[in-house]
Amino acid sequence: MQSRSKMLLDRAIAATIAAIEIYNKPDFPYRSETFCILAINGWELLLKAKWLKENDNRIQSLYVKQYGTNGDGSKSKRSTFKRSHARIPITHGLNYLAKRLVEQKHLDPIAKDNLDALLELRDTSVHFFHQSGSRLAESLQGIGAASLKNFVLVVKEWFDRDLSSYNFYLMPLSFVDLPRQTEAIVLNREERSFLQYLQHLAERAEGSVTDYFVIANIEVKLTRSKAKGVPEVRVTNDPDATEVRMTEVQIRENYPWDYRELTDRCRKRYPVFKENR
Repeated sequence: MQSRSKMLLDRAIAATIAAIEIYNKPDFPYRSETFCILAINGWELLLKAKWLKENDNRIQSLYVKQYGTNGDGSKSKRSTFKRSHARIPITHGLNYLAKRLVEQKHLDPIAKDNLDALLELRDTSVHFFHQSGSRLAESLQGIGAASLKNFVLVVKEWFDRDLSSYNFYLMPLSFVDLPRQTEAIVLNREERSFLQYLQHLAERAEGSVTDYFVIANIEVKLTRSKAKGVPEVRVTNDPDATEVRMTEVQIRENYPWDYRELTDRCRKRYPVFKENR
């Protein structure tokens, strides 16, 4: 029989795949809001799966406890599980679990910051509405891409589950319009506050040695197709071959890590990593 944590993991993956399916469809109203809702649902189920794994799959570890009061008004030492109107035990939410898992060194703080940003978008989508749809799409592009990258890394790290068989990517051309005439966008106070909050999270993540992202920048470049018969560039020791030179700047753009950063990242990711002196 499959464990509870594995069942929740499967549901988390299913919810995230559903979010991607919605995101990559042609434009329709409420698409970005639906992505936020499903993506957060996937993350919450994933955190609950990890919590169960760390607590011997005891379902009670997820239940919210509450304490009553004694006759003299003091707080009772006896606890009961908080229940919904249908008398179903209420479980801890994403915020509580993310904070606790960061404290226990299971979840990277950068990944939590990304979750906080995505949660802000989700909450506004569920409880109210976004006035500037174009701004929402633009913000969600970077936050959503980072969220999916973090999701794949966490699933691999926590459950050794490889998600490479799924297309865990977002199609930027399906969400963001191609360049057109600049339009003035008037932001209300809440939207300005949210963008300032994103900037704060991004600045806080600068300089961190981690594989996780708060916001991912996606660059789309349209180029002409190569003419048929044009040879590919290959590394060769043929002295008569045509020379192709690359500047140091071009090399650094493709391979930005130096030796020190590479070893720091390996040491952080692999506990048994050793560096030759």
